[in-house]
Amino acid sequence: MEPPSPDPGAAFPFLKDNASLEPRPGHLYVIATPLGNLADLSFRGLALLVKCSAIVCEDSRVTGKLIQALGLPRRPLLSAHEHNETARLPGLIERLRAGESLALVSDAGTPTLSDPGFRIVREARRQGLPVVPVPGPFAAATLLSASGLPTHAFFFAGFLPPKSTARRNWLESHRDADHTLLLYESCHRIGKLLGDIREVLGPDRVVAVGRELTKRFEHIGAGTVGTLAPDLLARSLKGEFTIAIAPAGFSL
Repeated sequence: MEPPSPDPGAAFPFLKDNASLEPRPGHLYVIATPLGNLADLSFRGLALLVKCSAIVCEDSRVTGKLIQALGLPRRPLLSAHEHNETARLPGLIERLRAGESLALVSDAGTPTLSDPGFRIVREARRQGLPVVPVPGPFAAATLLSASGLPTHAFFFAGFLPPKSTARRNWLESHRDADHTLLLYESCHRIGKLLGDIREVLGPDRVVAVGRELTKRFEHIGAGTVGTLAPDLLARSLKGEFTIAIAPAGFSL
């Protein structure tokens, strides 16, 4: 027979009688969830996912799998994505006004940052309802921290336009930026994006590219786009990509 699990409060004294682990009525909690590695979920995020009245999520199937993988009890899941977020607002605000505590999550990472949730947070603020951030994984910061590119100032742009002309225009307008640029891209367009960076910013521009961050097949490469792109594109292009572009003149 296995011994009983240790008391988390004994193993981690700061968790014992920690009021921040208890959701408060009428509060919206914006909770960052793992990019891939489940161990990256914070203690507070874990406790609030269990104890909040309901979880507002981008895709109930994805969040349902997360809850199951974490071994948590089944939770009420309310889907709110880019196509129905506005329609969901009145009902969610009413639940908060009625005293429910809601956890807001996206499929992975920090909600509202190139993910749904902005409208919900904005409306809660407009209505004077408390919004509490529960920080954690954020793909752009995760890549930047391990990239070797300048971190003193950066600009997060999320996904660039899908059309090549618009994408190149954006890159051209940021050619002389004196800060690092952080982008997201899908596996379907990563090759085209890297090609545009090479053509617009030059083959010697330093970039870092992260694929499947925190997951089993995580890969982070950094170097000039002229040398990095061919090697990267020869690898598997499955998964999500995060890209950092260094200021002109920077070298590793």
